Amino acid sequence: MSVNAPELLAVQADQTRTTLAPADPCAMVLFGAGGDLTRRLVIPALYNLLLSKTLPDNFALIGVDLAEGSVESWAQRLHEMLQTFIGNRSSDFDIEAIDEAAWSVLVSKMVYIKGDLTTPALYADIRKALEAAEANNGTKGNAIFYLAVAGQFFGTVIDQLGAAGLVTQPQNADGTNQFWRRVVIEKPFGHDLASSHALNERILKVLSEDQIFRIDHFLGKETVQNIMAFRFANGFFERIWNRDAIEQVQITVTETVGVETRGKFYENTGALRDMVPNHLFTLLSMVAMEPPTSFDAASIRTKKAEVVEAIRPCQPSEAVRGQYDAGSVLGKTAVPYRSEANVDPASRVETYVAMKLAIDNRRWQGVPFYVRTGKHLTERRTEIAISFKAAPGQPFHKEGEGPQPNWLVLRTAPDEGIFLGLQVKKPGQEVALANVGMLFRYDDWFADFPNVGYETLIYDVMTGDATLFMRADMVEQAWRVVQPLQDAWATEQPDFPNYASGSAGPDASDELLARAGHSWRALKPYAPKS
Repeated sequence: MSVNAPELLAVQADQTRTTLAPADPCAMVLFGAGGDLTRRLVIPALYNLLLSKTLPDNFALIGVDLAEGSVESWAQRLHEMLQTFIGNRSSDFDIEAIDEAAWSVLVSKMVYIKGDLTTPALYADIRKALEAAEANNGTKGNAIFYLAVAGQFFGTVIDQLGAAGLVTQPQNADGTNQFWRRVVIEKPFGHDLASSHALNERILKVLSEDQIFRIDHFLGKETVQNIMAFRFANGFFERIWNRDAIEQVQITVTETVGVETRGKFYENTGALRDMVPNHLFTLLSMVAMEPPTSFDAASIRTKKAEVVEAIRPCQPSEAVRGQYDAGSVLGKTAVPYRSEANVDPASRVETYVAMKLAIDNRRWQGVPFYVRTGKHLTERRTEIAISFKAAPGQPFHKEGEGPQPNWLVLRTAPDEGIFLGLQVKKPGQEVALANVGMLFRYDDWFADFPNVGYETLIYDVMTGDATLFMRADMVEQAWRVVQPLQDAWATEQPDFPNYASGSAGPDASDELLARAGHSWRALKPYAPKS
């Protein structure tokens, strides 16, 4: 007989979501309205905010794109994308049906503008659209400029916004703003240390830091935000969250998908730039940061920046890169990366990265942080796994057996939850140990709510809460850590492809950990719970 957690503990979790007031009235100017990011993530998030009654009633959505179109054609394409999410268990936005009444409300708030990002005429049209939104939708002059465009346009768009006076915030006599203007910038923010520094300098000539929201959708996920709550709300873990008790930390973000239709983007980015200075360092900073003095945005972002600043620059001997070959992923034949659309047949771009990182501070001195990310691997998995040092002098081991560490695993995708591995005595006459586990799953305790990871972040932009967004110094420190790899790999000819699609990655990744007597937690094909 199985006993679930609520029965075992005789308690019941509150199934309701935290109730939030609707966000401030505003307009959102969405550059890249026809792009993949808009269709897959931004629009579903706005739709969910509408359903949860946290999207302001006084809201306007101004789509900006180079392609010909109208509100009707744009809304139709967006609706078609929403339909693909119905019953799609493999997507982040799995829904049973579209609430057509709610969708109609969102469409009624939409405007579409065709224009070239580099021309002043477009920004004159945006000004007119914002004035109409203020008059017709009651947005009170507040505006978000969301840059869902390629990174090379970030500086250009912000320069043009500044030249047009669209990000100026007039002040009242008491020093408060008459209305606010904020800019959301997608990753990757720059492509190396020099470019990220130059981009920061460029945009800070136009904007103040409190107007800039460098977004990383990983931080919008409920289970990622829970990392800090788990650490700092449970005193018995915080007391052993240091080098005295922890042997190693493994951070894994792996995917079963390949580059799909993103070959052109990936050829200019690769796994290192796409994932490490943002997603992986975001997870690392949350698990390794010092306790903040308060949970306001300034305190939390300062502590995150401090821990990234303490990471030693990663040398080529402490990293491995790979590129997928042909193979089979989840029972389906997969082609090599070099055979994907819009990919160079002799490409040197990596689709896998593993690194050993060291944090030079009092808490983590001597504790290796291993990170890995890759495409076309055995399993889709995002987790932080913490290995505690084995108990000394255990009398239970047989000859030749070593002590076993305890693993604490914070899984954020899929099947989100927290696992703690323990050792207990097996039933019977012999004193022998068995590995068992204590498992908390979000689905067992909380109702499932559709969420693509952007809902919280967009709401926070609307309310001016920068807690979950990267500050300029943290972005540059992250690029500093990986710069030695970028410099070395730019001049080397790698032996690619070097791992089969559907495998756990290149053999050299296992060897990286084996040097310190460690090994990766095994990847295995994911079987959803029944």
